[in-house]
Amino acid sequence: MQLRKENILIVDDDVNILELLQRHLQSWNYHVFKAVSVKEAVAILRDTTIDLLITDLRMPELDGSELIKFVSEHYPKMPKLVVTGYPSVQDSLIAIKSGVVDYLTKPFTKDELKLALDKSLPLSARKEKITKTAIGENTTTYGEIIGQSEKIKDVIQIIERVKDNKATVFIKGESGTGKELVARAIHYQGKFSRAPFIAVNCGGIPENLLESELFGYVKGAFTGAENNREGFFQAANGGTIFLDEIGNASLAVQSRLLRVLQEKEVVKVGATKADKIDLRIIAATNSNLQEMIQKQTFREDLFYRLTVVEIEIAPLRKRKDDISLLVDKFLFKYGVEYKDRFIKMTPEALSILKRYDWPGNIRELENIIQRAVIMCDKVIDVPQLPEHLKYALKFSAETLQPLKVIEKQYIEKVLRATDNNKTKAAEILQIDRKTIRQKLS
Repeated sequence: MQLRKENILIVDDDVNILELLQRHLQSWNYHVFKAVSVKEAVAILRDTTIDLLITDLRMPELDGSELIKFVSEHYPKMPKLVVTGYPSVQDSLIAIKSGVVDYLTKPFTKDELKLALDKSLPLSARKEKITKTAIGENTTTYGEIIGQSEKIKDVIQIIERVKDNKATVFIKGESGTGKELVARAIHYQGKFSRAPFIAVNCGGIPENLLESELFGYVKGAFTGAENNREGFFQAANGGTIFLDEIGNASLAVQSRLLRVLQEKEVVKVGATKADKIDLRIIAATNSNLQEMIQKQTFREDLFYRLTVVEIEIAPLRKRKDDISLLVDKFLFKYGVEYKDRFIKMTPEALSILKRYDWPGNIRELENIIQRAVIMCDKVIDVPQLPEHLKYALKFSAETLQPLKVIEKQYIEKVLRATDNNKTKAAEILQIDRKTIRQKLS
């Protein structure tokens, strides 16, 4: 099998150094991504599988040492190489402690760079492309999925089993739990990652247009169809199509989708000839399809075709162990975007976030952090959090009982302790015997 090029990210505020590195790396058949700041580098890392980071240390705003720490935390298997024009003992120690493989001083020769690359990208790394994350005891990220809870580990284990085949996958979970992130992980962590990934929000396309958007149409199929047009299924051929909010699809669309699953072919609207396709279908919803089947608004036969493999994503309130990691991600993301620096959060503020039940799930958490970053200077504390979070206290069912019921229960407890001696019980309760009778009635 022909080996693929490694993706190398080079980060330096000196464009001349970037161009020099790019020429050298491309002459050795590497694929190069360039960034002139840590902010740009983070954006590339979020969207691309990178096999090696080469970064300068001294840069305006956020420096390279902060980028190295970020990569060490979020992409622990990614090798790191430092090039700097201002070497110092302190910088060298920081780099070594952060797991940097090699340290080059500017100006360097092409041969010196090649030796550093051979050291940073050993043969084993060339044979097996380094993914953004790997599964292990201490894993906190997988693709764009972040978490350390058992529920997230269970999801990742299922992804590992299905990522390299084209079995149909059904993802269910509340709104805002990250269903599309799971779908993208299935696609991009597997062997079909170079093929297309097409995400379709079935709830965001008008019902009368969804059919033609999904399957395409031929000229003259309906008013306005002036040319033949490919649909989302044709665009995703060879790869993955993600049908989000599948419960919003009409019965007509469901019928056509069933044919796709059964026959592996698509018929454009207005066409008589079917087109063969080879792709993986991932569907998702926050609706209860079983209830929809009972109401005859969703086809039962389609449901069973879609649920070859099921993945259920737990709501954030059931995996609060992941909140700290998610907060760190959003603090970094919006700190760099809005403040050009790293933003921290006090333990008191984090404690409030962990206490809250997050009905909007991860999407709500991200919005809260985004707002807090804008409102703070360098540290997010309790005052920067919304009022409804600060006072979202949880009470058990018992403490929510009426006062009359609680009083009665306690009087009965005192009477049992005094062998039903009402005089003694009245002394303990500091009320008279008549009041005891009244409260027990």
